[in-house]
Amino acid sequence: MVGVSEFILPAPAAVVGALGELLADPAIWGHIGVTLLEVLVGFGAALVAGVCVGALLGRIEWLRRAVQPALVALQVVPKVAFVPIFVIWFGFGPTSKIIMAGLLAFFPIMLNVMLGVRSVERGHRDVMTGLGASRWATFRNLELPATLPYVFAGAEVAIVFSVIGAIVGEYLGGSAGLGYLVVSSLNALDAPRLFAVIVLLAVLGSLLYLMVTTAKRLVIPWHESVNTGV
Repeated sequence: MVGVSEFILPAPAAVVGALGELLADPAIWGHIGVTLLEVLVGFGAALVAGVCVGALLGRIEWLRRAVQPALVALQVVPKVAFVPIFVIWFGFGPTSKIIMAGLLAFFPIMLNVMLGVRSVERGHRDVMTGLGASRWATFRNLELPATLPYVFAGAEVAIVFSVIGAIVGEYLGGSAGLGYLVVSSLNALDAPRLFAVIVLLAVLGSLLYLMVTTAKRLVIPWHESVNTGV
């Protein structure tokens, strides 16, 4: 491109060439594996914790009111500020990145699950009680189907946030992973390689998001968000 330095915006051919070199290097798969591990473990932990905490807060009103100020304060704090703390506590290994990924993914899941539990109409619960349904039967036949769409809505956002959390953790305090490759490419002023790593990140994030949406189509094929392709 005329008038634009290759250090600012490299040519597409240069990016494709750098991407080919990255994929041909066996070490790149180790970096992808590190990032993928951090994202999946952090997302999995956030999914379990978010569903449990969201269901608990959705069912117990006084507890929700008691912890809401602390949750709001924790949510509005820029999560990047926690990275140095996590590095001090857990070192430069994958643990600090997993916690960062899980922290970013936790809130979308928890808030959506809490909303889903609270959205179950009281009249429907009264009908189940009138029919003599047990608490487990009420959960299985009413609350779980009503809450699952909210769980997946939170998971779709959370999987993206978990990628961001892992990359930010690697960027600010890592020695492996795609975030580390971003830093090393930047320090070397290798713009084509930097853009190639960004392409890999985009592909990885897209595949993970596709994984969640595919799971949603398999688990709740009856919901209108699946039938309308949302």
